[in-house]
Amino acid sequence: MTPGFVPYTPDLEVAEPRFDEHLKVVIDKAEDYVARSATTDGSGGSVRDAHARGYGLVRAELEILDGLPDGYAQGIYATPGRHGALIRFSNGSPHAGADVRLGTSVGMALKIFGITGPTLLEDEPDTHTFDYTTINGPVFFCNTLEHYLFFQELFLQASTYFAQGRPGTHRFLSDFVTGKGTFEQDDWAWDELLAMLRLQQTPSVNALLSSYWTMGAVRHGDCIAKVRIAPDSHCAEAVVRREIEPGLASELTRPALVAELKERPYAFDLQVQLCTDLDRMPVEDLTVEWPESLSPYVTVARLRIPQQDISGPENLDKMDALSFTPWRVTAEHAPLGSLMKARKDVYRHSSLLRHALNHQKRVEPISADVVLPLTHHHNW
Repeated sequence: MTPGFVPYTPDLEVAEPRFDEHLKVVIDKAEDYVARSATTDGSGGSVRDAHARGYGLVRAELEILDGLPDGYAQGIYATPGRHGALIRFSNGSPHAGADVRLGTSVGMALKIFGITGPTLLEDEPDTHTFDYTTINGPVFFCNTLEHYLFFQELFLQASTYFAQGRPGTHRFLSDFVTGKGTFEQDDWAWDELLAMLRLQQTPSVNALLSSYWTMGAVRHGDCIAKVRIAPDSHCAEAVVRREIEPGLASELTRPALVAELKERPYAFDLQVQLCTDLDRMPVEDLTVEWPESLSPYVTVARLRIPQQDISGPENLDKMDALSFTPWRVTAEHAPLGSLMKARKDVYRHSSLLRHALNHQKRVEPISADVVLPLTHHHNW
């Protein structure tokens, strides 16, 4: 164990009271939303209860780097090499409408192929795939599953609140902080409100220009980590369509992404930040950004995207047939904390129902080639 890094031990995670009871309610609400979305969302099918609107499925390659510093070459990053990969860019909203009404939360879901070892999903341990689900903000607006119960309902009803103008906005914020009047005053969600307001200030830019974070902590072998996927600076400088102004047109994010990838290749750095201080880099409090002054992000892999055309409707069909979950990982990269634990069953139930309602076969692909074959040689 490298000195200075906090070692992973199972007792780092604190069991949340009434966790199983709260989890069942969250799953039921998610499934109800997915089931109703086929008729209420206007997209023609059932959608995810978050990240419903996909911007495109992108072919990529992940190169795990050699010669990593002590502490970083652990788990899948202990073995240098190249892996096929797929990326789903999406909006974070549970709705699938036009950009102009979805907000600036953007997600990057990454699927890596050819990974050795069983996943943590009991019903599909041998897929040899490895997922990250990341978003363009370093913090999350919720700390406990109990609070998430209220926030989930509020966000699914947000359009009703905001349609009432300022009074509706004030009511939304009040209900958010107080849990609709059910939280004890000492337990009001001030930290979560500040985190949510911070996320709402995220600038609207080309999806290629954002950095993406796991928000929650994960194991990194013997250590504890957060993961960031950050644009390569040279590639970012070359992006032409940089700012996305939703007021100018109903659709801008997908067209800008499509146009950039038609013209040039791109790359991101996959980076790991190891925990060095549990008080200032907590596992259970997702509203706290881990200070880089305590532990910098270290690049452990390069995510290369070749020049490609993702403009066709078949690209969106293939994208929506896939499933991504933070628990499709090996044990050495297990998600940590009560909210990350909850995502395991919520994602699974939501995905199973969505695929069944859309009459889609839910099977993990064996390679990126099966989904998005490369039709000619690409300079990675």
